[in-house]
Amino acid sequence: MVQVVITLKIMPSSPQTELAKIEREAKAKIADFSQNDEMRSEHEPIAFGLKALKITFAMDENKGSTDSLEEAIKGIKGVNSVETIDVRRAIG
Repeated sequence: MVQVVITLKIMPSSPQTELAKIEREAKAKIADFSQNDEMRSEHEPIAFGLKALKITFAMDENKGSTDSLEEAIKGIKGVNSVETIDVRRAIG
C-alpha cells in the first residue's frame, strides 16, 4: 500500500468568511475520504485580508483522484474554490 501526501488549497469567498468553520468541515470530509485523521493545516495570506486554507493529508494511492473530495469541499458554505496544489509519494 503506497501512500501519497496531498495538499489542498481552499479559497474562501471573502475575507469575512469564518475559516475555522470551513477548516472543521473540510477536515471531516477529508478524514472520511482518506480514512486518515492525521492532517496539517495552515492559513496563507493572499491579499487585502483574504487568507487561503491549506490542508495536507496522506491517503492510499489506490484511492485515485481527489476530484470527488474537491467537489464535496466546494459544497461547504463560504468556499469559493478548491485546488490540489501538491501530490507526492510518501517514503517510508
